[in-house]
Amino acid sequence: MSEKPLSCVLLADRHQGLTERIRELLETAFETVIMVANEASLLEGAGRLRPDVAVVDLSLARASNLGWLRALRERSPMLKVIVISIHDEQSVRLAALEAGADAFVLKRNIAIDLLPIVDSLRQGETGAPPPERMEQ
Repeated sequence: MSEKPLSCVLLADRHQGLTERIRELLETAFETVIMVANEASLLEGAGRLRPDVAVVDLSLARASNLGWLRALRERSPMLKVIVISIHDEQSVRLAALEAGADAFVLKRNIAIDLLPIVDSLRQGETGAPPPERMEQ
């Protein structure tokens, strides 16, 4: 990232091993990376800490619906939300975007796509990775 680091990102994922690797990547772009492991902490942290970006695992909530994403969007409408997932079905991606995500990144492509998407969102662009990587 060529610009000054953003101040804060909220990283929400229940899978600690992968979360640590994502944290290390995000630390190259953000001054502070706050990690949470459940829906309640995500919603509380977003409201209290006012991060620039939230990177959230689609499977964070035990329920299969996207109520947490809608609640996050209602509480923090200016927050840039990047949903990460192992699920590469187009229907899953579209559901996340329709529920309020600004971008969707496949976990297997995080090292390639995450920081460029953060840059795109930071510049007011959409956060879509190239279509060929969405279908890999």
